[in-house]
Amino acid sequence: MISALILIILCLIVFAILWHFLKNIIKIVINSILGLLLLGIVKILNIFPILGFPDIEVGWIAVIVCAIAGIPGAILFMILHVFGLV
Repeated sequence: MISALILIILCLIVFAILWHFLKNIIKIVINSILGLLLLGIVKILNIFPILGFPDIEVGWIAVIVCAIAGIPGAILFMILHVFGLV
């Protein structure tokens, strides 16, 4: 009886830990997807040529930055593009 109770408690602890990690992973994935979408929308709508800057090139570096950093990464990439550093 005690071993069953200990097993149930251990399962609940493992479930709580997994829930905490999965909740954070879901936020990171959503942020990455939104960053990539933001970069894609800027590219499709040709916002930079309208503002007088050269068109933004979406290459592997831009995709990796947006996938890792999400929306802040996309904004940083666009700011660097405006100053001609990317």
